[in-house]
Amino acid sequence: MAHLLIVEDELEIAGYLRRGLVLEGFSVEIAADGAAAIAAARDRAPDLVVLDVMLPGIDGLEVARRLRAASDVPIIMLTARDSVPDRVAGLEAGADDYLIKPFAFEELLARIRVQLRRRQREENPAMLRYGPLTMDTAAHETVIGERRVELTAKEYELLELFMRHPQQVLTREVIYDRVWGYDFGGESNIIEVYIRYLRQKLEARNEPRLIHTVRGVGYILREDA
Repeated sequence: MAHLLIVEDELEIAGYLRRGLVLEGFSVEIAADGAAAIAAARDRAPDLVVLDVMLPGIDGLEVARRLRAASDVPIIMLTARDSVPDRVAGLEAGADDYLIKPFAFEELLARIRVQLRRRQREENPAMLRYGPLTMDTAAHETVIGERRVELTAKEYELLELFMRHPQQVLTREVIYDRVWGYDFGGESNIIEVYIRYLRQKLEARNEPRLIHTVRGVGYILREDA
């Protein structure tokens, strides 16, 4: 669930936005002024900020500058001012998008979703590379060296988990949770079976082993020196 910070001093508008966004499945926090917004963002990092320009105390432009200095959180600015210099000022302060009041809730919702999708793409790149391995998550293709590797859906999902966390030991519990989504119980050997399948396919032409067992803990994607 994405956590949104709404910075709006008009209580009626803030309440309207909170109700609508909560119904759309978001977690929403309201800040009524600039100082409260900065404190809220520090206490719990939001996934996106909807920020009014006209605020008591620290104005929205300064809030945007401070938020941008601290993180790359997406910022959508709200303003009643429609002039080009005002829009430019907002973008230069660090805003990712700009919406003029009054606006339709559906338009704000669409812009929020666009910004969240964009950030997710940036945080989860389509091309994953580690050593001789390359995964194109958009095309669902895996290559080791120059050789294409055909994987089942579950094998692919397991390898992608390793590719997103290279050189990190992944425990059996983490793998169960991320790949299968439920607990098979301590006696299940499903992970061992799929690790064996992956090794057979990745080492089919005597390639060096990449997925190693850490006894009593789990597995790690690592190139041996």
